[in-house]
Amino acid sequence: MTRKPLAIYLNDHFAGSTLGLELAKRAASNNSDNSYGEVLAGIAEEIERDREILADVMKRLTVRRDRVKVAASWLGEKATRLKPNDELLGYSALSRLEELELLSLGVEGKLSLWQALRHTHADDSRLAAVDLDELIQRARSQRRRLERQRRRAAAEAPA
Repeated sequence: MTRKPLAIYLNDHFAGSTLGLELAKRAASNNSDNSYGEVLAGIAEEIERDREILADVMKRLTVRRDRVKVAASWLGEKATRLKPNDELLGYSALSRLEELELLSLGVEGKLSLWQALRHTHADDSRLAAVDLDELIQRARSQRRRLERQRRRAAAEAPA
């Protein structure tokens, strides 16, 4: 990847991580009173750490953050709250299912990011302190845990 496409790519993922983190926190909060909550809270913490690592990667590669993309993704997550999900004002089983599916998609994208960086920058000395293999394994773990919760939520959502 040349410098400009790399900057765009990393900023797109950073913006996505903003949306993903906000969604993960919301999902954890919405489920704090049930068995989904603990899993989602743990994943939200990991997503926050992954976002911090991505910010560090960008700094190491001298890629500036695109504040407009970050703000737009933050607002986009807030806008998703306006979508009714089987309840006029409250949280529903469908809300949970859709949150889990969106989180799964985000984690899949993050996994692709770490794999792409390993493929293109494995020998880049600026990333020597970044354990891309560990990040890949954590994303896979997040994906597995989300999938277990998603399947459970799908069975509980009204048909």
